[in-house]
Amino acid sequence: MRRVALSQYLVEQARSGAAVTPELGLLIEVVARACRAISVTVGKGALADVLGGAGTENIQGEAQKKLDIISNEILIEANEWGGYLAAMVSEEMEKPHQIPNRYPRGKHLLLFDPLDGSSNIDVNIAVGTIFSVLRCPDGVGEPDERAFMQPGRCQVAAGFAIYGPSTLLVLTVGRGVAVFTLDKETGSFVLTTERVTIPEDTREFAINVSNMKWWEPPVKRYIDECLAGASGPRGKDFNMRWIASMVAEVYRILTRGGIFMYPRDARYTEGRLRLMYEANPMSFIVEQAGGAATNGRTRILDISPTALHQRVGVILGSKNEVDRVTGYFAR
Repeated sequence: MRRVALSQYLVEQARSGAAVTPELGLLIEVVARACRAISVTVGKGALADVLGGAGTENIQGEAQKKLDIISNEILIEANEWGGYLAAMVSEEMEKPHQIPNRYPRGKHLLLFDPLDGSSNIDVNIAVGTIFSVLRCPDGVGEPDERAFMQPGRCQVAAGFAIYGPSTLLVLTVGRGVAVFTLDKETGSFVLTTERVTIPEDTREFAINVSNMKWWEPPVKRYIDECLAGASGPRGKDFNMRWIASMVAEVYRILTRGGIFMYPRDARYTEGRLRLMYEANPMSFIVEQAGGAATNGRTRILDISPTALHQRVGVILGSKNEVDRVTGYFAR
């Protein structure tokens, strides 16, 4: 494959008709640089005294890790001065972060989960950063929460970085999905996979089976059929995976297919994952790769948000499997 850096890829996308303005291209590049900085910090681990809890909670009442806070600060500091953002929001902050008056404001809104899967940090399992980009509504000078209340189909770009054996950046600007690998010698993200396609069928599912007693009947039916294997109604054996890191789960689906399920249940009646920071960007990426994403009843990208930290059930991955589960909900 030709060696194409992220900046060149974005220019080529704009020339081929994608809606990648210079401002949007710069925004994506700066987010990528912030992800590179987070990757370095994550990689140092105990050597930099960044493991363990921070002794604080985020707006959702969840215990924060030191790296949650550090990653959030890296993304804010990298993005607030460039002049391409009107405001940004994070899973770790209660309200939108306004661009300081000393800097110009741009036309985009940035949403991010600074460190997805942070509960896995201390056991050295892959974690990552998820981000989403929206256009700021016309005439809005200082965006409040209402400016961000846009369905996922309005996203102009989305992506995630995964900090594993290699650091990867997965990106869509609405014209398919591309994967970039961080060249640690040069500090550049280099295109390594173009036109990612998720197989429509799969023999692999990911779900936290410890929650089975709270599942809704359609979810339990689907998993029971998978577990029945070749002698059951599906006529084939399935493998189960569960990493508890959404970036790792989705990347596996992008590379070899599968279905990821974190549905709403009797405990979490609205769902567990965040619509704006996790479900929307991941659903955009999955659909751009030929997969599907639903909450069981509705396409995730069609859900109109009503709150900044809104939660949602998530079922995404190989199209035929997602359609099957959605069909069970419809009966």
